[in-house]
Amino acid sequence: VHTHFRMNGSKSEIGEFFAGRSLLITGASGFMGKVLLEKLLYSCPDIRQVFILIRPKRGKTVEARIEDMFKSPMFHRVRDERPDALKKLVPLTGDVLQERLGLTEETQRRLEDEVSVVVHSAATLRLESRLKDAVEMNLIGTYRVLELTKQIKNLKVFVHVSTAFCHVDVPVMEEKVYESPISPLDIMKMCDVMDEETLDIITPRVMNPHPNSYTYSKRLAEDLVNSYFPQLPVCIVRPSIVTPAVKEPLPGWVDNLNGPVGLLVGGSKGVIRSMHCKAEYLAELIPVDFAINGIIVCTWKVATMKERPKEMPVYNLTQGKTNIISWGQILEVGRGVAYQYPFTMMLWYPDGNIRSSKFIHNLYAIFCHWLPAYLIDGLFFIFGQ
Repeated sequence: VHTHFRMNGSKSEIGEFFAGRSLLITGASGFMGKVLLEKLLYSCPDIRQVFILIRPKRGKTVEARIEDMFKSPMFHRVRDERPDALKKLVPLTGDVLQERLGLTEETQRRLEDEVSVVVHSAATLRLESRLKDAVEMNLIGTYRVLELTKQIKNLKVFVHVSTAFCHVDVPVMEEKVYESPISPLDIMKMCDVMDEETLDIITPRVMNPHPNSYTYSKRLAEDLVNSYFPQLPVCIVRPSIVTPAVKEPLPGWVDNLNGPVGLLVGGSKGVIRSMHCKAEYLAELIPVDFAINGIIVCTWKVATMKERPKEMPVYNLTQGKTNIISWGQILEVGRGVAYQYPFTMMLWYPDGNIRSSKFIHNLYAIFCHWLPAYLIDGLFFIFGQ
């Protein structure tokens, strides 16, 4: 997606759309959010303002977090080539976990008057989160952002960043919303009135067939977003597993160990010895810069539609049958790289593998994961570290 100036000096349609506009982005401090922010600041030089919702964290103020973020290598081309673009960023102290997003009335009125594009990507990605915590962040947080969006006077589009894994019970996921068996509003009420102990007991039955609270809460959030259509120009984008960048902002850029990155790093250091999976299963992956470009294109496409469609637009940002690769192939490629460019501070020779048998995997986990971990912890304890 070339949203920057083309070689002939003319602007792209997408660049022209964002020129003079103010955006609100939630989740801008996350992996995808930062790449989205960098792309907009660099490739859309005429953008007016980008409001981001951010909260103090780990003893750091909002200002300190913004300063640290801009020091990151990923913002190098913005700092070097478009330093004035950094002035267009407007951090707002707030949180989707708070009522009215924790914003003052004055700030809310400013957003209602100035913003025309909202991208909601704030979410908890923890698969092991309790249902109440996942619902509070991924569902109720989405509800709060939508309620604010309803008040925006010149809204062009609201983009909800979902996941391609929110409908695990659908063999072939089409670009449409699938209604949840239980209403999102009912789940919100249930989590509000029930104590956590009772919720924990009924969670497996409520979430069935979802394997974790993340995919289930994202499914509910999609249903909730759909309930605001056609009142609002909303749309949903569903990226698959997001991996390091191919090109932008830097080749190979990643700032976390989530998903396959953590598995490859753990395997390369000799820590992870076994993964329970079938090697022939296909890995549904998308580089972060591809995903962000897709989100930007979808934002522009929905915002510039001459007529609102009969159904809410939904876009699957997945590889489908393009560049197919299996988990077994990924393991072999990663193993080759680990042998050629070994890590420092390795704990064991990198020789992990994929095992389809849960019994055999559990045996490897006991003898190659748990026992070495307890041994190392014991040694640290003995030496007082």
